[in-house]
Amino acid sequence: MERAVEGVCYTVTRKKVKNLNLRVTREGAVHVSAPRRVPLQEIDRFVLSHKEWISRARRRMAAQAGPGIDQLYTDEECLKIFASICSRWYPCFAAVLPQKPEIRVKEMRSRWGVCHPAKGYITLNRRLIGYPEPVIEYVVLHELVHFLHPDHQAGFHAEMAKWMPDYKERRAQLREGGYG
Repeated sequence: MERAVEGVCYTVTRKKVKNLNLRVTREGAVHVSAPRRVPLQEIDRFVLSHKEWISRARRRMAAQAGPGIDQLYTDEECLKIFASICSRWYPCFAAVLPQKPEIRVKEMRSRWGVCHPAKGYITLNRRLIGYPEPVIEYVVLHELVHFLHPDHQAGFHAEMAKWMPDYKERRAQLREGGYG
Protein backbone atom coordinates (compact mmCIF):
# COMPACT_ATOMS: atom_id res chain seq x y z
CA MET A 1 0.00 0.00 0.00
CA GLU A 2 1.39 3.41 -1.02
CA ARG A 3 1.38 6.21 1.58
CA ALA A 4 2.82 9.67 2.05
CA VAL A 5 3.48 11.68 5.18
CA GLU A 6 5.02 15.19 5.17
CA GLY A 7 6.63 14.71 1.78
CA VAL A 8 7.92 11.20 2.39
CA CYS A 9 6.30 8.64 0.09
CA TYR A 10 6.62 5.05 1.18
CA THR A 11 5.22 1.58 0.65
CA VAL A 12 3.79 -0.45 3.53
CA THR A 13 3.89 -4.22 3.47
CA ARG A 14 2.04 -6.10 6.20
CA LYS A 15 3.98 -9.17 7.35
CA LYS A 16 4.42 -11.56 10.21
CA VAL A 17 7.04 -9.40 11.89
CA LYS A 18 7.32 -8.18 15.48
CA ASN A 19 8.64 -4.67 14.78
CA LEU A 20 8.34 -1.93 12.22
CA ASN A 21 11.21 -2.19 9.74
CA LEU A 22 12.37 0.55 7.39
CA ARG A 23 14.64 0.33 4.36
CA VAL A 24 15.65 2.55 1.48
CA THR A 25 16.37 0.92 -1.86
CA ARG A 26 19.24 1.85 -4.17
CA GLU A 27 16.71 3.87 -6.18
CA GLY A 28 15.71 5.85 -3.05
CA ALA A 29 12.30 4.22 -2.54
CA VAL A 30 11.20 3.83 1.07
CA HIS A 31 9.66 0.53 2.23
CA VAL A 32 8.17 -0.26 5.63
CA SER A 33 7.40 -3.78 6.83
CA ALA A 34 4.80 -3.69 9.58
CA PRO A 35 3.00 -6.17 11.80
CA ARG A 36 -0.54 -6.75 10.63
CA ARG A 37 -2.23 -5.01 13.58
CA VAL A 38 -0.19 -1.80 13.75
CA PRO A 39 -2.41 1.22 12.88
CA LEU A 40 -1.44 3.32 9.86
CA GLN A 41 -1.08 6.42 12.07
CA GLU A 42 1.62 4.64 14.07
CA ILE A 43 3.44 3.69 10.86
CA ASP A 44 3.25 7.34 9.73
CA ARG A 45 4.77 8.47 13.06
CA PHE A 46 7.51 5.86 12.69
CA VAL A 47 8.40 7.11 9.20
CA LEU A 48 8.38 10.75 10.38
CA SER A 49 10.66 9.92 13.29
CA HIS A 50 13.16 8.52 10.77
CA LYS A 51 12.86 11.37 8.24
CA GLU A 52 16.48 12.55 8.69
CA TRP A 53 17.80 8.99 8.45
CA ILE A 54 15.81 8.52 5.22
CA SER A 55 17.32 11.72 3.79
CA ARG A 56 20.85 10.60 4.65
CA ALA A 57 20.21 7.14 3.18
CA ARG A 58 18.88 8.65 -0.04
CA ARG A 59 21.95 10.91 -0.35
CA ARG A 60 24.19 7.89 0.21
CA MET A 61 22.35 5.90 -2.43
CA ALA A 62 22.52 8.80 -4.90
CA ALA A 63 26.25 9.12 -4.30
CA GLN A 64 26.70 5.42 -4.94
CA ALA A 65 24.52 5.37 -8.04
CA GLY A 66 26.15 5.59 -11.42
CA PRO A 67 27.05 6.83 -13.80
CA GLY A 68 29.03 9.34 -11.84
CA ILE A 69 32.45 10.91 -11.87
CA ASP A 70 33.96 7.44 -11.44
CA GLN A 71 32.83 6.65 -14.98
CA LEU A 72 35.22 9.35 -16.25
CA TYR A 73 38.20 7.34 -14.96
CA THR A 74 39.47 3.97 -16.12
CA ASP A 75 40.36 1.30 -13.57
CA GLU A 76 44.02 1.98 -14.37
CA GLU A 77 43.64 5.69 -13.59
CA CYS A 78 41.83 4.89 -10.32
CA LEU A 79 44.55 2.39 -9.46
CA LYS A 80 47.29 4.95 -10.10
CA ILE A 81 45.65 7.51 -7.79
CA PHE A 82 44.85 4.98 -5.04
CA ALA A 83 48.34 3.45 -5.21
CA SER A 84 49.89 6.90 -4.89
CA ILE A 85 47.89 7.58 -1.73
CA CYS A 86 48.81 4.15 -0.36
CA SER A 87 52.50 4.85 -1.04
CA ARG A 88 52.30 7.97 1.10
CA TRP A 89 50.84 6.03 4.05
CA TYR A 90 52.86 2.81 3.75
CA PRO A 91 55.97 4.17 5.55
CA CYS A 92 53.89 4.39 8.74
CA PHE A 93 53.45 0.61 8.54
CA ALA A 94 56.77 -0.43 7.00
CA ALA A 95 58.08 -1.78 10.33
CA VAL A 96 55.21 -4.26 10.60
CA LEU A 97 54.36 -4.92 6.94
CA PRO A 98 57.21 -6.64 5.06
CA GLN A 99 56.16 -5.09 1.75
CA LYS A 100 53.76 -2.47 0.49
CA PRO A 101 50.36 -4.08 -0.14
CA GLU A 102 49.18 -4.49 -3.69
CA ILE A 103 46.23 -2.24 -4.53
CA ARG A 104 43.34 -3.52 -6.62
CA VAL A 105 40.31 -1.66 -7.93
CA LYS A 106 36.81 -3.05 -8.25
CA GLU A 107 33.28 -1.69 -8.26
CA MET A 108 31.57 -2.87 -5.10
CA ARG A 109 28.00 -2.29 -3.97
CA SER A 110 28.32 -2.06 -0.22
CA ARG A 111 31.99 -1.62 0.67
CA TRP A 112 34.55 1.09 0.09
CA GLY A 113 37.52 -1.17 0.69
CA VAL A 114 38.50 -4.69 1.67
CA CYS A 115 41.76 -5.80 3.27
CA HIS A 116 43.14 -9.26 2.49
CA PRO A 117 45.94 -9.61 5.11
CA ALA A 118 46.85 -13.20 4.29
CA LYS A 119 47.21 -12.39 0.59
CA GLY A 120 48.85 -8.99 1.06
CA TYR A 121 46.50 -6.81 -0.94
CA ILE A 122 43.76 -4.22 -0.57
CA THR A 123 40.77 -3.85 -2.88
CA LEU A 124 39.28 -0.37 -3.17
CA ASN A 125 35.92 0.59 -4.62
CA ARG A 126 36.39 2.52 -7.86
CA ARG A 127 33.58 4.91 -6.82
CA LEU A 128 35.94 6.38 -4.22
CA ILE A 129 37.48 8.38 -7.06
CA GLY A 130 34.48 10.72 -6.83
CA TYR A 131 35.37 11.71 -3.27
CA PRO A 132 37.85 14.33 -2.06
CA GLU A 133 41.37 13.08 -1.42
CA PRO A 134 41.08 13.26 2.40
CA VAL A 135 38.17 10.80 2.22
CA ILE A 136 40.13 8.44 -0.03
CA GLU A 137 43.05 8.69 2.41
CA TYR A 138 40.70 7.67 5.21
CA VAL A 139 39.65 4.50 3.36
CA VAL A 140 43.25 3.62 2.43
CA LEU A 141 44.43 4.09 6.03
CA HIS A 142 41.42 2.14 7.31
CA GLU A 143 42.41 -0.83 5.16
CA LEU A 144 46.10 -0.55 6.09
CA VAL A 145 45.18 -0.60 9.78
CA HIS A 146 43.32 -3.87 9.16
CA PHE A 147 46.71 -5.50 8.55
CA LEU A 148 47.35 -4.83 12.26
CA HIS A 149 43.80 -5.14 13.63
CA PRO A 150 41.45 -7.37 11.59
CA ASP A 151 38.38 -6.19 13.51
CA HIS A 152 36.91 -2.84 14.55
CA GLN A 153 37.67 -3.15 18.26
CA ALA A 154 39.32 -0.49 20.45
CA GLY A 155 42.83 -1.24 19.14
CA PHE A 156 41.71 -0.55 15.58
CA HIS A 157 40.21 2.83 16.51
CA ALA A 158 43.23 3.78 18.61
CA GLU A 159 45.51 3.08 15.65
CA MET A 160 43.29 5.12 13.33
CA ALA A 161 43.31 8.05 15.78
CA LYS A 162 47.08 7.79 16.12
CA TRP A 163 47.69 8.28 12.40
CA MET A 164 44.62 10.34 11.47
CA PRO A 165 43.16 12.30 14.39
CA ASP A 166 40.24 13.53 12.24
CA TYR A 167 39.34 10.07 10.91
CA LYS A 168 35.81 10.25 12.33
CA GLU A 169 35.07 13.44 10.41
CA ARG A 170 36.43 11.90 7.21
CA ARG A 171 34.33 8.78 7.80
CA ALA A 172 31.27 11.01 8.26
CA GLN A 173 31.97 12.65 4.88
CA LEU A 174 32.14 9.23 3.27
CA ARG A 175 28.87 8.12 4.86
CA GLU A 176 27.06 11.33 3.95
CA GLY A 177 27.98 10.97 0.31
CA GLY A 178 27.05 13.80 -2.00
CA TYR A 179 30.23 13.49 -4.05
CA GLY A 180 30.79 11.87 -7.37
